Amino acid sequence: MAFQLSRIMRPDDANVAGNVHGGTILKMIEEAGAIISTRHCNSQNGERCVAALARVERTDFLSPMCIGEVAHVSAEITYTSKHSVEVQVNVMSENILTGAKKLTNKATLWYVPLSLKNVDKVLEVPPVVYSRQEQEEEGRKRYEAQKLERMETKWRNGDIVQPVLNPEPNTVSYSQSSLIHLVGPSDCTLHGFVHGGVTMKLMDEVAGIVAARHCKTNIVTASVDAINFHDKIRKGCVITISGRMTFTSNKSMEIEVLVDADPVVDSSQKRYRAASAFFTYVSLSQEGRSLPVPQLVMLVVPSIPEPPGVRAAAPRDLAPRRMPQPPVSSGLHHE
Repeated sequence: MAFQLSRIMRPDDANVAGNVHGGTILKMIEEAGAIISTRHCNSQNGERCVAALARVERTDFLSPMCIGEVAHVSAEITYTSKHSVEVQVNVMSENILTGAKKLTNKATLWYVPLSLKNVDKVLEVPPVVYSRQEQEEEGRKRYEAQKLERMETKWRNGDIVQPVLNPEPNTVSYSQSSLIHLVGPSDCTLHGFVHGGVTMKLMDEVAGIVAARHCKTNIVTASVDAINFHDKIRKGCVITISGRMTFTSNKSMEIEVLVDADPVVDSSQKRYRAASAFFTYVSLSQEGRSLPVPQLVMLVVPSIPEPPGVRAAAPRDLAPRRMPQPPVSSGLHHE
């Protein structure tokens, strides 16, 4: 089963330099994934459902997309387990003046089918037919690997981005940013829960603000580490999307983004962590050439410590930035 959607990139899809926002592309990727996985999960007679995004694997932005180009997003189901669907998505950009096309993104998304009658009920997924036995075995390995990582990075309850008065330039506190958003009907699925693509777009916006504040230049999304959706966000919630710089190399910046949901209309529920991810950005000149990134300054003043999880510029393969956490029950658990 395959699906494709296309649309032209407009000025409101891009930054001031004309580069399409990474969040816009992520939202299109999720829309294609949600459509094909929902269609598949309703392909047999039984209880009707809608597919909810549970996880996005690492996504690389291979080439920038610009205003006026057409984005072609193609999605294909590559594996199913009892309660989850793996969708592979490719994004091509087309210059409609020359006909030239190029691959800009490749992504893997995982969905779970939620009953339309009971949002907390996860339904079984119709199996797909594989052309080769190896495809099913390879898919099972990918499924087990993402499930393990998802359990290890599920929640970081103690991590909160706190504002600091008069921060020093190039410190974590100097560029850290937050965005507050009231979830409305246009943000939500048939269930009244936020589309995963809406959340990802907001996360990318905050990460972009952090990167721009740090560099004071044009910045673009280079990649996104796995985005984990820890719990559903309901209509009417107030969500806080917070971002902070965690790492800089000579030409790139790593930014942690946390999404917290506050059910303000439901006094019985407390604020909770809904999603988390790491974004990588690069700094560009007006001509589109890579620029050096100002190095992250680590504070040594005891009264103003840097937040936990932040590290100075160092090779990415040194100490892991995310320590495994004990498994916690999640509203988007899938097997």
